[in-house]
Amino acid sequence: MRSRRPQRDSHFVEAESLRRMTRKRRADAAESQRDQLQARALRAAAANGFGGDAFAEVRAQIGFESELPTVLNHPKESTMQAIAIEPSMHAGTTARYAKCIEVSKRVRWDIERDVILGRRFDFDKKFMPDGLSKIGRLTFLQPREQRFLSHVQGRTYANIFGLVERYIGAKTLELSREHGLGDQIALEALVRMTDEELKHQALFRRLEEMAAEGMPAGYRFVPEPNEVAQAVLSKSTWAVLGLTLDIELFTQAHYRSSIEPDAELSPLWKDVFLFHWKEESQHAILDELEWRREHARLTEAQRDQGVDDLIGLVAAVDGIVQAQAQADAEYFIGAAGRSFTPTQGDAIHDGLLRAYRWQYVASGVQEPRFAEVLGELTTPVQRERIGRALAPIVGHAAG
Repeated sequence: MRSRRPQRDSHFVEAESLRRMTRKRRADAAESQRDQLQARALRAAAANGFGGDAFAEVRAQIGFESELPTVLNHPKESTMQAIAIEPSMHAGTTARYAKCIEVSKRVRWDIERDVILGRRFDFDKKFMPDGLSKIGRLTFLQPREQRFLSHVQGRTYANIFGLVERYIGAKTLELSREHGLGDQIALEALVRMTDEELKHQALFRRLEEMAAEGMPAGYRFVPEPNEVAQAVLSKSTWAVLGLTLDIELFTQAHYRSSIEPDAELSPLWKDVFLFHWKEESQHAILDELEWRREHARLTEAQRDQGVDDLIGLVAAVDGIVQAQAQADAEYFIGAAGRSFTPTQGDAIHDGLLRAYRWQYVASGVQEPRFAEVLGELTTPVQRERIGRALAPIVGHAAG
């Protein structure tokens, strides 16, 4: 026994040394993986429109204090290259779902405690910025009338989001089931997104109540959310995800380019869409992940059917905005407190329709990131088909 003791101690020392080396390698690997995850998240955030001060704010919220990777500052770097999802890179895809979970936890907010804060809308200020409302074209309107029309548009804007969140929440829950016995990180990310979409619906119902308190009676929101959701969800998943990405990207573009910079808006209104933007930023990443995943499993014929379905869904959105523009024009003219000539009445209706087509169709399909993703998932012939279908709507919005 004595003669074997030194040999056993030597083996013990060697084993302990090996264990230490293994622990160090694992720690180094974990740190490297963490750095890679952060870099991926930064690239995704940048591709999602986080730049300058806005991106710095989100970086601070999610705990990224390092400088941006060089790739983000490269002017020729495609945003889609920065977040492209390759089916063979399952670990990388899972990391993106994981980062959405992390950011979701960090930016999570409560409707009353963080957003409303016991406030009411300031009806002496606008709701919608001029860049979205296009009210400046109606030069015959007095300032108070322009402000009131901004309130009408803003009320519809909130209701439209409440409308689409209905189908988005239901679809996200459906998609989460596909991960139920698979990628649990993806499952959690989509369940969190579903929860947030339900919260957003509650937020927009709250806004409708608050708007009704300070505006004349007679406003009418035309579409019925459940009917619209059923119609949308009857289409292919490829098309539904394409429409959803389009919507959730244009909500961010609207906030960054028009709502956030406008100092003349009701403070509560601005805060609502700031908090909404924070969570929608993660949702757009998840939309793209799921759209690419769906695309990868389809045949060419199924993808082509998806393109037709997407065209049909955009046409349905345009039908909704046409009906709502008519209802809002009638409400505004009836509640404005003075008479308008038939020519002015027609101009009010046309102005609302142009604004709504810009807000809910044209601004989305022209959003650079959406155009890039769509370009990767469609053929030139399919894109030409989409372009022909959209041309009258986009042309009228820009006219």
